[in-house]
Amino acid sequence: MSQHGADGGGGTDALAVLELLAQQAPPGRYEALLGEARRAGVSPAELARLERAVQLATGICSSFDRREQREAGLAALVDTARDLTLPYDLDSLLRVITRRAKRLLDFDMAYVSLRDTNGSSFVLTTEGSHTGLTTGLRVIDGHGLGGEAHTHGEPAWTADYLEDDRFPHARAVDEVVRAEGLHAIMAVPLRSGDTTVGALYGADRRVRHYTPDEIGLMSSLADLAAVAIEKAGLLDQTRAEVTELELDSSRARSSLTRMRHVSEAHSRIMNLVLAGGDLCNVAKAAGDALDGTVVIRDPGGRSLASGGEIPGLDEEAVAKASLDAHAGRRPVVTGDNTWVAPVIAGSEDLGVLVIRPATGLTGEDERLLELAAQSVAFLLLMQRSTAVAEGPVRDELLDDLLADPQHAPQQIVQRARRLGIDLGKPHVLVVARPEGGEQGRAVVWASSYAYRMSGLKTVQGGCIVLLLPGLDASAAAKAVSGELAPLLGHPVSVGAAGPGWSPDSAGRMYLEAMRCLDAMSALGGAGSAASVQDLGFLGLLLSDDHDVDGFIESAIGPVLAYDAERFTDLTRTLEAYFASGGSPTNAAEALHVHPNTVSRRLERISELLGAEWQKPGQVLEVQLALRLQRTRDVLARQRGADPTRPSPPTA
Repeated sequence: MSQHGADGGGGTDALAVLELLAQQAPPGRYEALLGEARRAGVSPAELARLERAVQLATGICSSFDRREQREAGLAALVDTARDLTLPYDLDSLLRVITRRAKRLLDFDMAYVSLRDTNGSSFVLTTEGSHTGLTTGLRVIDGHGLGGEAHTHGEPAWTADYLEDDRFPHARAVDEVVRAEGLHAIMAVPLRSGDTTVGALYGADRRVRHYTPDEIGLMSSLADLAAVAIEKAGLLDQTRAEVTELELDSSRARSSLTRMRHVSEAHSRIMNLVLAGGDLCNVAKAAGDALDGTVVIRDPGGRSLASGGEIPGLDEEAVAKASLDAHAGRRPVVTGDNTWVAPVIAGSEDLGVLVIRPATGLTGEDERLLELAAQSVAFLLLMQRSTAVAEGPVRDELLDDLLADPQHAPQQIVQRARRLGIDLGKPHVLVVARPEGGEQGRAVVWASSYAYRMSGLKTVQGGCIVLLLPGLDASAAAKAVSGELAPLLGHPVSVGAAGPGWSPDSAGRMYLEAMRCLDAMSALGGAGSAASVQDLGFLGLLLSDDHDVDGFIESAIGPVLAYDAERFTDLTRTLEAYFASGGSPTNAAEALHVHPNTVSRRLERISELLGAEWQKPGQVLEVQLALRLQRTRDVLARQRGADPTRPSPPTA
């Protein structure tokens, strides 16, 4: 130190300070220099000058440190700004902001709160939390540092939050601060224009006095964050709108695809109809298009055509759905996913389509079901028109079949074949007489029905006459009544006869059917449907061939067969029972058996003939059949024939 003084004293000391300054020496070196000077015993004036030089050098070092810190903060802020320009969703962006804030000012913890429409703020993202209690914390406006920042739009800070009473505290916030062990907290507003949308927080677990540079740097970060948050919100909104547009586009494409499918399926069905396809083919085509089984039914609920069987069909529910479908003129679904669509032509009910799809029907599927029902209605009207157009030819053919004597049988067979009718196969004849009302609508229906059933139709004596393929005259009569009566809205009397296997049997069946119709009217059965076989012994009397064997078989056939197979006496027991006036005891005496035996035989007869065989109508037929059987046995023995072999029909 003396050397320094010899060389000029203070100047040399100042040079030493400058050397330390140039070397960016730590503060301890300056203190060491002062210590040396004091120990060397320099004069007070020189020591004062040296202390002044050290003070100035220390100030310059601090200025350099602050500048470096600002430069580092600005560099970090620039990096943050560059980072925030990347596309983030809101959650990811908030995590980036809190992470950057924590690193920027070396906070122990950083977090972000955003305001909602109710005037409260919620902490959404936290960095450096030990408890996890901060995320989701609700802060009411006007409380805590965040409330100050929101209210005044300026940064707010405290060196020790829980000990600072300059602002109102919120209990929930204080509990979280205490749980996290926080002391110093800074809150800066996130501003979007003139609106404060939230706050950015930095916190330390020690008492810390934030400098203006640190507050300014945090404010700059908050301004960048607010812009990025607004951009992220707009980006999220845009993404949501784009997603919605993509969904709309996807739905539109799906709808267009389905509509194209509906159009193509409808075209296939209509082409099938126009090409002369029948109802069965149309039902199958509709079922394929709708991935299900389709059944076409008439207004009476009878099946006209189907693409297969629908198992477990609830007929009561289908009947109710049919009424609802025609009332609303649109398809109706039942509880078991069975759809019923009305088949309508104007105000006329032509029937329904019943379908059981493999899966539920979409809106486009319902539209296709409606179009399929329209196609069926169109086909039924076409068949009716064709039947009406061919009506005179078909009427003339049936008139010639009913004529007596029949005209040119060979020509009649050829004419029938040209119309697609084989008179060599079994046919039944049905006569329908509407009981009141005009007959025009019934005649149009009959033409369509005969065409649909591959039969013939004509009108004679105010009655509709139908020659239809089949073996069951009774079922044919009921089917005609079931369709025609609901269509006309008033009763229809229907008589039937048959079957017949040749062209010349039509006249005989017509006479029998007319007698059956007259017998029903005489018995007060107008509006009913029956065949000659349904009338029991009356049918036997009305029939031209007097089918005695058939009558006996229908009345007591099971009893005769039982006796023949088991060599029992049920037939003789019946005769004795009727001869004794219906007394089992008297019948037992006549048969020389115990009354219990007669009772057991009568129980067996009830099992064979049915529980109602002793009611007046059936018991009369049983007695008549017993008499006819007894007479036939006597005649057979007289001829020496086998009484068990059926006799030929009598005239």
